[in-house]
Amino acid sequence: MRRVALFILGVALSGVAAAATITGKVVAIADGDTLTLLTSNRQQIKVRLAEIDTPERGQPYGTRARQTLTDLAFGKQATVETREKDRYGRLIGRVYVAGTDVNRELVRRGSAWVYRQYNRDRSLLAVEAEARAANRGLWSLSETDRVAPWDWRKGTKHEIAQPYAGNQALNDAAARRFSCSPRKTCAQMTSCAEARFHLNQCDNGRLDRDGDGTPCASICP
Repeated sequence: MRRVALFILGVALSGVAAAATITGKVVAIADGDTLTLLTSNRQQIKVRLAEIDTPERGQPYGTRARQTLTDLAFGKQATVETREKDRYGRLIGRVYVAGTDVNRELVRRGSAWVYRQYNRDRSLLAVEAEARAANRGLWSLSETDRVAPWDWRKGTKHEIAQPYAGNQALNDAAARRFSCSPRKTCAQMTSCAEARFHLNQCDNGRLDRDGDGTPCASICP
């Protein structure tokens, strides 16, 4: 019976365009917009929250955004409405806990941006505008620190982008030591610092296969 249930779940989640609703307990929070769900069949499923984008680790407000998602969802039963997977194999979906739309609540609290490139819910823009007007969460940061995550990830290919300004001496040193060309694999990294540089500044997603924000698990704790 368990094999049948797992097969049905696998079929439901296999199609990129196929809609599915799954439920389970939130057992891990990777960052402000990624969590892991444990289903009743003991299957762990990584979920990327749809239509929003939160500050990355190391970016201003990144830790607080992760804490907000933890407060809203960790250890609780959640329902995820999903339609597709991302390039890391994570399900992309809207997450609901006790009737709360977690994706929307993160935007309302100022812990997330509306991800313009992938947004399908235009009403979220009004929620973001209200949070901005009220200076909630990340909207209370200075203009220097308040950088959209998608821009922060792009950075500048051969130097550290402005969101790192608070640690500029260290960032300048890293920029002189490392280069985004050529793109490298984990086996070619000489240190965790170099791996993080390539992930965060060069958008080298293949260094973070499980999408938890930490590159090259063999060399980065």
